[in-house]
Amino acid sequence: MWVDLSKVSHLSLFVLVNKHKPWIESSYHGIITENTDAVLLDPPLVALDKDAPVPYAGEICGFHVQGLSAPFEAVVLNRTSGEGRLRARGPIDCERQREFTFIIQAHDCGTGPKGHAKKRSHKAVVHVQVGDVNEFSPVFGQLEYHGSVTEGKVYDSILQVQASDQDCSPQYSQICNYQITSQDTAFAIDRNGNIRNTESLSFDKKSHYKIRVTAFDCGQKRATQDTVVHIHVKPICKPGWQGWSKLVDYEPGMGGKLLFPKMHLETCAGSVSWIRTTVELETSGAGRGCDRQSYSERSLQKLCGASSGSTDLLPAPSGVFNWTATLVTDGGRDSDLTYRFDGRQAAKIPDWVVPQNLTHQFTITTWMKHGPSPGQRAEKETLLCNSDKTEMNRHHYSLYVHNCRLVFLLRTDYTQTDSFRPAEFHWKLEQICDKEWHYYIISVDFPVVTLYVDGVTFDPYLVTDDWPIHSSQIDVQLTVGACWQGGEVSKAKFTQYFRGSLSGLTIRPGKIESQKIISCLQSCKEGLDITSPESLGQRIKFHLNPAQSLVVMEGEDLEQMNAALRKVSYINSRQFPTKGARHLRISTAVQCFGEDVCISVPDIEAVVMVMQPSEPRITISGAEHLTIPASDLALGLSLFRDLHIISTVIKSDGQTNTDHRSGAFKEITHNLDYCDIMVLGEELRAGLESLELHHSALSGKHLEYANSSTGMSIYGVDSISHYTEVIRQVRYQSRQAVDSVRTFRLTCSELNGRYISDQYTLQVNILHSEEAIEHVNHVMAPPKYMQIIHPTVIESNSYSSGE
Repeated sequence: MWVDLSKVSHLSLFVLVNKHKPWIESSYHGIITENTDAVLLDPPLVALDKDAPVPYAGEICGFHVQGLSAPFEAVVLNRTSGEGRLRARGPIDCERQREFTFIIQAHDCGTGPKGHAKKRSHKAVVHVQVGDVNEFSPVFGQLEYHGSVTEGKVYDSILQVQASDQDCSPQYSQICNYQITSQDTAFAIDRNGNIRNTESLSFDKKSHYKIRVTAFDCGQKRATQDTVVHIHVKPICKPGWQGWSKLVDYEPGMGGKLLFPKMHLETCAGSVSWIRTTVELETSGAGRGCDRQSYSERSLQKLCGASSGSTDLLPAPSGVFNWTATLVTDGGRDSDLTYRFDGRQAAKIPDWVVPQNLTHQFTITTWMKHGPSPGQRAEKETLLCNSDKTEMNRHHYSLYVHNCRLVFLLRTDYTQTDSFRPAEFHWKLEQICDKEWHYYIISVDFPVVTLYVDGVTFDPYLVTDDWPIHSSQIDVQLTVGACWQGGEVSKAKFTQYFRGSLSGLTIRPGKIESQKIISCLQSCKEGLDITSPESLGQRIKFHLNPAQSLVVMEGEDLEQMNAALRKVSYINSRQFPTKGARHLRISTAVQCFGEDVCISVPDIEAVVMVMQPSEPRITISGAEHLTIPASDLALGLSLFRDLHIISTVIKSDGQTNTDHRSGAFKEITHNLDYCDIMVLGEELRAGLESLELHHSALSGKHLEYANSSTGMSIYGVDSISHYTEVIRQVRYQSRQAVDSVRTFRLTCSELNGRYISDQYTLQVNILHSEEAIEHVNHVMAPPKYMQIIHPTVIESNSYSSGE
């Protein structure tokens, strides 16, 4: 066997010779983005060896990273070219460490496959910076901030909010912007988190503001949770009343209730020498809260002692007084007997109602609410008109509004005089068009006509004359809400419609009585009062007007004035007051030493809320059937001789148990204002049938009655016992044979129909001659063959213990 020595020599050199060390740069700079593993180096990682292209000795087999804290490793991409790559052994977190410095060396592959005699390069320094990722949102240092301002002042900075960010780089860790996220606020915020108000703030308007603020880092990442900023407005000292309540509840029947028990006046250290305080109870309705809401105008006149004979032209609708049934009530408040006219409604007053004895003296009274008329040339608006029913169109007397003037027209008859006479009386007053309720009385003592508005006298500013009206046989028509034009037109119609509200319209022969009666007609059972006025001392003077709607107090000592105002109370003595709001206004004037006026105290407004009273229930009981021979009806039948009327009230706890013996109801004593006896079925035949009541039955009572073919109405404010006594004397008469059955229905009212009784029905069975004989033969009858058949359950037994 032989060996080629030349080849052996060459192989020996290849295996044994590794002359040079690898070469790399002396330093490297790298960048790695956090949460990734690739490092971008500058210059690139490349190792060179001069032994190339000798295998192994001229090849790069690896890179060695020195440094225990350096989480990096380098790998060889190409042994021949020496190209390598630096990478992280795991995710790099910038927030933990922003840069790394370590040593790296390259080594060749040595002299053979097993890496014998490998050589290392010099040590190179590697600097790696970690690139930040915007992974964190800004976080506020506090979930809530509190600041305060003084009202009326604008601040450059009220408070500062601060947020931080955990990202490592300035770009993502700095807060570049703050923003208010609440809508329509009076505040702004700058880039440093300083909050300021953009306008002056008012404590009275709003004492506390709650706004939400968010933050953005410089990478526009928003805070995940807003912070809440509370800004409190501190009041500056303002003169005014303090310690009062805007709403005072009043329970019916509690008597007087103090309105301002803790009230005092803040003068802001002003030295007060004199003070006057006015407390006003405002009533915007037609006698709102007064007896006007309980009783009709006609009943009130009788209660106040005015002469009798008054005719109520706008009564509560009933079977007899039915001409107001089609009119529209104003507001719908219970017990408010007011009617609204919108230029389309009017009512004809029946002839039997119209007073026929008007002479040179008579009186018209009404409550009226009226506003300005539309248009520049407004038409006349008629409240009351007495005109020709047919043929002609003469107005005999009327009351109307024209361009905020009240005009009363009165045409005399030519038989009284044949010369010019006063015919129109004009008043121009603000009250006529102020859209508020006022009480008007027109007192006629011809040729003098006087107007009272809310008790104040006004003489006409203009009186015009006219010729008397010539006598004729034409009937007249009295209307409310418009004038009746019966002649001079192809078809009779209403004209000159009224637009406004009316209540309590009455007409009565005779001029109005004394000022005392006028005051009584407007008086209230509710009003203001002063508790223990004698305790006020001599240094506080006070005045309470007759209507008790106005209290004026004045004095020199502030503390005594505070004590006096705390004694002002609201009182309502009505048994069933109308629920709802009563408005209060307190106005104040103050003087200081040496000055006319030192401080201005603003007016304040409050409300007394009258709660729902316990409601009465009127129950009528008695016989349900009567039987009588027809021959005895000529003498008259007492229909209701065993009648019982009682009123009970539901307890305030609202029980509705119908078992009266359970105690849910309590019998009470108070007044009724009308009872209607209605004929059911066919009307009474004129001249043959009638309901009769002797005038002596009304003696000593505040009652009157009206009769018609449809029934009888007994009216006036009087006790239940008086009503019962009178109704028991009502008799039904028939002068000729009638049908076998007549049926009557009785209902009674309290407070102008606010409370209506149950309907009591009585059936009269009329026996004709044959039936009467048979009735006598087989039934033991009471005298005059009248049989009283009581109902199966006699309700009166449950109530009569109180009578």
